[in-house]
Amino acid sequence: MAIATKIAGHISRSSWIRKMFEEGAKLRQQYGDDNVYDFTLGNPDVEPPAAFGEALRQLANHPLPGMHRYMNNAGYPETRTAVAAKLSRDAGLTVTAEQVVMTCGAGGALNVVLKTILNPGEEVIILAPYFVEYKFYIDNHGGVPVEVWTNRETFRLDLAAIEAAITTKTRAIIINTPNNPTGVIYRADELAALGELVKRVQQRTSHQIYVISDEPYARLAYDGQQVPNVFPLIENSVIVTSHSKDLALPGERIGYLAVNPRMATADQFVEGAIFCNRTLGFVNAPALMQRLVAGLQDSSVDTAAYQQKRDLLYDNLTRLGFSMVKPDGAFYLFPQSPLKDDVEFVKRAQQQRILLVPGSGFGAPGYFRIAYCVDQGMIERSLPAWEQLARETIR
Repeated sequence: MAIATKIAGHISRSSWIRKMFEEGAKLRQQYGDDNVYDFTLGNPDVEPPAAFGEALRQLANHPLPGMHRYMNNAGYPETRTAVAAKLSRDAGLTVTAEQVVMTCGAGGALNVVLKTILNPGEEVIILAPYFVEYKFYIDNHGGVPVEVWTNRETFRLDLAAIEAAITTKTRAIIINTPNNPTGVIYRADELAALGELVKRVQQRTSHQIYVISDEPYARLAYDGQQVPNVFPLIENSVIVTSHSKDLALPGERIGYLAVNPRMATADQFVEGAIFCNRTLGFVNAPALMQRLVAGLQDSSVDTAAYQQKRDLLYDNLTRLGFSMVKPDGAFYLFPQSPLKDDVEFVKRAQQQRILLVPGSGFGAPGYFRIAYCVDQGMIERSLPAWEQLARETIR
């Protein structure tokens, strides 16, 4: 075999979105772009805020001396300071620049954190439904993923299930809020209870457990809700995030990790993270993007447009008989599959030229994911196809 056996296995188990992309290309060639309804990719269809373009033009027209050279592996001091100031306002705690490391997106940040904390064979709890890459990131650094379901009715934290899954090998718990794929925002009381659970286990075992809060959708919250900051609620917490969604910059790979200032081992953790940022080959986050996002920490895309798309799909699909939890944020719906076999349902949807991802790809057979970060016109054009699909599959 030309590639490692393990990698070949990973590819076969993570190919749903790729398969749907390939199917979409075939359908577009056959029926035309306007007649294919692709809800597979979480790729924002909106443009970055106007302030981003203004900052980019300003920097291009007035370049700073040495702006493309190497820097401290943790990032520019002014960028880390801007991020820390925003986190301090959100958390009601003093976060310093020294507790922030700029990274190549949230994916880079997650890999840096896991490399920093994991010994071979240690376990990381992931909460189903979960972002598909978590298992591979954990494996990258010798860890073992442990799947724990959230509440199957509400997708909220199941603290009893989490506690039952903790062993002497548990090193971390990854939470994702707002969640991909469900759109659920974990409430402050849930997070505080999780923090108390972790503290109680640590006191009993003298074994440090980290809560890694993956938050790329944290500014995409609807109906007046806000995503609680984990720092006041969970002492041993680390935030990993990016500006892929809130500034619509997924291709620029700019994000950061931040360690809770209340963590007793924060200084040692940051020292390890900076080392791992370098030795994993990221070296540092992109210089140009660091310069630009420093002044955009309070900026975001217009969430009202996403909420309008959510409501359009949610209202119409529930009217047709599809069952789902109404998302609090992000830009995904995660309905139950009308057919027991979610893969078969997705194949049936393809016959109506609707492209979806089966819940099996997120550790949740029996569901399917809809990414509604797409043109609203496409959503409206897709509604007759959804009606036909409902007639064929909902008993």
